[in-house]
Amino acid sequence: MEEYYFELEVKVSSHLELFADFLSDTLPIGFEETETGFIIRSEDELDTIIWGLEQFNEALQKALGKTIELECTQTKLKNSDWVEIYQKSIEPVQIEKFYIHPTWSEANPDLINIIIDPALAFGTGHHPTTASSLKAISHYVKKGDYVLDVGCGSGILGIAAIKLGAKVDACDTDPISVQNTIENAKLNGLEFVNIWEGSCSMGNHKYDIVVANIVADVLTFIAKDLKHALKEEGVLVLSGILDKYETKVLSFYKDCEILERIAQDEWVTLILRKGLKE
Repeated sequence: MEEYYFELEVKVSSHLELFADFLSDTLPIGFEETETGFIIRSEDELDTIIWGLEQFNEALQKALGKTIELECTQTKLKNSDWVEIYQKSIEPVQIEKFYIHPTWSEANPDLINIIIDPALAFGTGHHPTTASSLKAISHYVKKGDYVLDVGCGSGILGIAAIKLGAKVDACDTDPISVQNTIENAKLNGLEFVNIWEGSCSMGNHKYDIVVANIVADVLTFIAKDLKHALKEEGVLVLSGILDKYETKVLSFYKDCEILERIAQDEWVTLILRKGLKE
């Protein structure tokens, strides 16, 4: 281990999810999500990452036609105990009947426990889109349901459904996410029925419930596939939607009945029921 490491604190004024996607695609290491941005740690200097963030921000501003403030602060620190400090900063979170906690934290005997090993990026129930999705799962998933988790990420949503007695398939176009989902399922002593790298269109089943916590544009692009994966009158949980894009997303699901709308901060989760006709 090197004597020093570099810590980069990134603050952005808006569109955190787009910056998170950029970092996930470009960083060879993990990162920590905060309320205003991200923290990246490496034993190598992070000047190249700063440059990439600046270039991405410039392109994003041009594409959106709005100003996004970006602040990057890099610090050189002693490498002795930052992992321990980081772990102490991660707090368990309760969402409905679920209690999500890292591997080094105690379980809650009164709730349904979900263990997620965050490594260097927690990114679980702390984000409004994940929290809202867990609320929806808590209310709508029943024992014996067959569920598909699309864009499974850490696997937390699929794991929650399994904990409620559902059979669950999962998929993600990112192979790292697929592996993380498998590993987190093992931490909880669980297995998915099927899990694959790729889109939901590769599945061979019809599901009682399909959960997709992605981003608005992707939800519109794969709308037909998501609805096709559902049984008639199945339930669709759509999350990762900024409120300003809600109308756009709903325009692709006009054949579905709106059962519930869960709003938190600027984020919206929609629970829909598939109609008899597409």
